[in-house]
Amino acid sequence: MARGGPKLHHQRRYELGRSFQDGGEHYDRVRPGYPAGSVEWLLRSVGGTAGASDAADIGAGTGKYTAMLVQRGLAVTAVDPSPDMLAQLRLALPGVPASVGTAEATGLPDAAFDVVTVAQAWHWCDPRLASTELSRILRPGGVLGLIWNQLDTSVPWVHRLSRIMHAGDVHKPDFRPAIGPEFAGLESHLTRWEDPVTTKDIVELAKSRSYYLAAGESIRAKVRANLDWYLHEHLTYSAEDIIGLPYLTQTWRAFKA
Repeated sequence: MARGGPKLHHQRRYELGRSFQDGGEHYDRVRPGYPAGSVEWLLRSVGGTAGASDAADIGAGTGKYTAMLVQRGLAVTAVDPSPDMLAQLRLALPGVPASVGTAEATGLPDAAFDVVTVAQAWHWCDPRLASTELSRILRPGGVLGLIWNQLDTSVPWVHRLSRIMHAGDVHKPDFRPAIGPEFAGLESHLTRWEDPVTTKDIVELAKSRSYYLAAGESIRAKVRANLDWYLHEHLTYSAEDIIGLPYLTQTWRAFKA
């Protein structure tokens, strides 16, 4: 390992994470939601909605997973480091308390929640510090849910698309999220589904990725040109075509020890 490798990795993670501070409206418009099976499986671990009343969605962004918890009758509190993202969440979910914070410092009270979720954000967190903090706000026996939407790269054309988009959050088959000793019984659930999109939607999705947001204009232009060639010339899709973009949603859960 090169000298300073871990420090550089942490710094790069911080820089890419910071790229999501702005652009909440664009993110909300182009990013996919989540399949119902994800939250249903997670809530079954606490006896369904009858066994859970309070949830905290950390790294909530514009509220895509938050909304699913609300729809199932839970009292949900949202936390995110980006005021811009939270502004979009408040527009969509005006009844949800939403505050600026992080998984390492939520600002929420002790033992106040039955379920804490982190959707599409755990890879930006310090898992040791975040586990300690999220355990603090969970009630005894509470559940931590970690959720990721990923392009289904087992489909060959999607695998190449992910490389062009630099979708770096596609996990390896043996992936297990790092969590602290405050949690036990880590297990996972996989949902396969498709998001109906146009080629323009795919380009806009690429523009919402941390790689694109953190890049200079020359790299951004190269990504757009490569996508235009791949989608319209190589795959021969037209601008009017509706494409089923395959996704995998990984949902992990662990219990407060």
